[in-house]
Amino acid sequence: MKRKLSLLFKNLCCSICKHEFDEDSFVIKRDEQGLLVTNLQCQNCGKNYGVAFLGFSEINVKDESKIPLEVQEGPAPISYDDVIDAHRFIKNFDENWQNYINKND
Repeated sequence: MKRKLSLLFKNLCCSICKHEFDEDSFVIKRDEQGLLVTNLQCQNCGKNYGVAFLGFSEINVKDESKIPLEVQEGPAPISYDDVIDAHRFIKNFDENWQNYINKND
């Protein structure tokens, strides 16, 4: 599993000291089928990047140089206006906030 994590963060480094992440940068907190909870910390300066929840498929990686890169299309990035609208919405919550929750879920 640590090999998959190493491949995921290959060529990435600490934003503080620029030390590259390696297998020792990860602490696996929980490993279940399809889900991994891990903590990323720089081994050079100690900067902790927090806990991540990662989903993995059971694809075996044999030769990392032959892994095709895929561009994934998704929704448009969040704009400044989106953030302001969300702030106003949350700011104006009142005692009737439960009316916004769908009762069927």
